[in-house]
Amino acid sequence: MKILMVAIPNHHFFQWVNQLEDSGFEVFWFDVTDGGPKSNKIPWVTQIKGWKLKYNFIFRQRIKKQFPKLYNYIQKYNENNVLSAFEKAYNNIQPDIVHAFEMQLSGLPVLPIMQKNKTPLIYSSWGSDLFYFKELGLTKTQVNTFFKRTNYLITDCKRDFKIAKNNGFKAKYLGVFPGNGGLKIDMSKIKKFNQRHTILIKGYDDGVGKASIVLKALELVSKEILKKKTIVIYSADDSIKKLIEASKVLSSLNIIVHSRYKFIKNRDLLALMGESCIHIANSLSDGMPNALLEAMAMGAFPIQSNPGKVTEEVITANKNGLLIENPLDANALVMLIEKAIEDVTLRQEAQDFNVNFIKAHYNRSTLKPEIIKLYQNIKHTSV
Repeated sequence: MKILMVAIPNHHFFQWVNQLEDSGFEVFWFDVTDGGPKSNKIPWVTQIKGWKLKYNFIFRQRIKKQFPKLYNYIQKYNENNVLSAFEKAYNNIQPDIVHAFEMQLSGLPVLPIMQKNKTPLIYSSWGSDLFYFKELGLTKTQVNTFFKRTNYLITDCKRDFKIAKNNGFKAKYLGVFPGNGGLKIDMSKIKKFNQRHTILIKGYDDGVGKASIVLKALELVSKEILKKKTIVIYSADDSIKKLIEASKVLSSLNIIVHSRYKFIKNRDLLALMGESCIHIANSLSDGMPNALLEAMAMGAFPIQSNPGKVTEEVITANKNGLLIENPLDANALVMLIEKAIEDVTLRQEAQDFNVNFIKAHYNRSTLKPEIIKLYQNIKHTSV
């Protein structure tokens, strides 16, 4: 069976695809953005890249850097259209299944070609994909048109299936799966409760991510309960570092910042979660956050925003985590942070519960045969 994946270069996509390595499937990846070289994270996959440029002319990079307006003008005539590139790939492969990851970036760009054929199309919704589609610039008509061609839907949370049905999806729902295909946890990296002294914060502050509100809350949190804590901010936008430098309160705290633009290996991030007492992530929109699931798996107590009530699918407030109901309310977040630090019993009981919960519901080795069977069943029903 030949499966043609359509996706941007993304860590979670690579993790999903690697579930299929020993399945016997022929897997192809059409990099819809044609960004960068072939990925060494999925070397066994046939990667369709290098399709965008017609000519890689001499001094192209220099012109791109020094004369951006000229470069953009040249590229109008020097870039192949994504539709023609995908159509060529589709015709050469003749796939049994096409699987698009995310609608705006991957699904809609190839929709006109898929409307010409009857090959089964799977769509995996990711993150803010459906919940925030209007804010991302999509119209209800675009979403409805895409769903008319979609044969199968996978979501990373229950919420998005309801949104899909309200926007024209009437085909087969394959269920909820984490966007990365499941978690593989090194139990040896999960520190004991009394060995955790780090507060870990996701640093996205890009309009949707609201780490800046977390920083505002930290300025108001009792300094007495923070003085023995190390605060680590990962995947931080540049604005976060500037906010810390400009704040006397934040500058006085023990804060370590890892830039969003300097790659942290996933195993290193998991190890960091495994030694953290609290993990905080705050955003206006998201699907089921992979970082949340990873933090829970590693025993870090989660304080997480709840857009569209998606987070409460895995967190029961005051049992195994705390929910941020208003991601713009720094004062409410102060109370959550202080409660999490001071309520030792809550955090300790949550640690044991969350590690076992993720092991039972998001274990990669358990989900792998289910994902393989998912594709097999589609092939069988389409014959």
